[in-house]
Amino acid sequence: MFRSLSLLLLLTLATPMVMADRIKDLAVVSGVRTNQLIGYGLVVGLNGTGDQTTQTPFTVKSLKSMLSNMGVIIPPDVNLQLKNVAAVSVHADLPPFIKPGQTIDITVSSIGNAKSLRGGSLLLTPLKGADGATYAMAQGSLTTGGISASGGGSSVTVGVPSAGRIPNGATVERQVPGKFGGSDEFIVLNLRQADFTTAERIVAAVNTALGGSVAQAMDAASIQVRGPADPNQRVSLISVLENIEVVPAQGAAKIIVNARTGTVVIGQNVQVGPAAVSHGNITVTISSDPIVSQPGPFSGGRTAVVDNANIAVNQEKKPMFMFNPGAALNDIVQAVNQVGASPTDLIAILEALKAAGALKAELIVI
Repeated sequence: MFRSLSLLLLLTLATPMVMADRIKDLAVVSGVRTNQLIGYGLVVGLNGTGDQTTQTPFTVKSLKSMLSNMGVIIPPDVNLQLKNVAAVSVHADLPPFIKPGQTIDITVSSIGNAKSLRGGSLLLTPLKGADGATYAMAQGSLTTGGISASGGGSSVTVGVPSAGRIPNGATVERQVPGKFGGSDEFIVLNLRQADFTTAERIVAAVNTALGGSVAQAMDAASIQVRGPADPNQRVSLISVLENIEVVPAQGAAKIIVNARTGTVVIGQNVQVGPAAVSHGNITVTISSDPIVSQPGPFSGGRTAVVDNANIAVNQEKKPMFMFNPGAALNDIVQAVNQVGASPTDLIAILEALKAAGALKAELIVI
């Protein structure tokens, strides 16, 4: 009995676990999307860290225009020297189905040469969409994550004090028109990553859960599901669709290399054909060993110091390792760790394997 139990445990551990994901995590409903908003405004109340008006004249012009709309007329020949005002850009994401009167978070970033927006307040700023219409109004006190200080000719900056956020800093004034309900016969699910196998599995799972042939694949990225026109019934149907579990297909074998940071990400299905790799470093050492030249007696010569350079070339001995046919991710990582390759060396090894035709994966350098 115990022997059978041990054998069953070993078989269970040896069997790879198949993880299923919800359709909610694999796809999004077509038409349900966010929209970007942007605006231009002024931040006031800064402690002398605002824009230098001599280098950012648009800040003064914006302030004069705002004061003019409030009935305060400043003569054109008056040159304002302000240090507590900064011109900023304001942007936000407008979530789907958000209604007028609700609030959203906004991000405020300096446009000019303000040193810090810490402690400032954003004045009323309209946020517009790509169509030029105003969808929200922003205003409030900023929260910055950075700080800067200077004194005695020295300065230090931690984080980015020239940008900040205002939680719930904008009030929605207009709703984006959508087509969630109405005369549309189908609900379209768009995969986050296009894949024919995953699309086919979603179609099979939906048809099994709902019965019949209500779902059809349009292409590798879209699945259409026949649904009712009534919004309440469509919400109920989408709720059911979102929670159907599907085992997604394994992605294509890829290796992502960031040449700037030395980061290498190797996908699960990466394999290597038969190949032998040798890795070694050559160290050249040049040292100076001066020699004193002493002339012979009564030769009339003079004692002199002669430079003598010693050059030594040392090549670090690293073992050659071999990839057997069908070597997988674990084999690659172990072999590279054995030779002590740095991320830069690993990138060179992967590029050489790809050039030799031994790397069975797409190598993407970013």
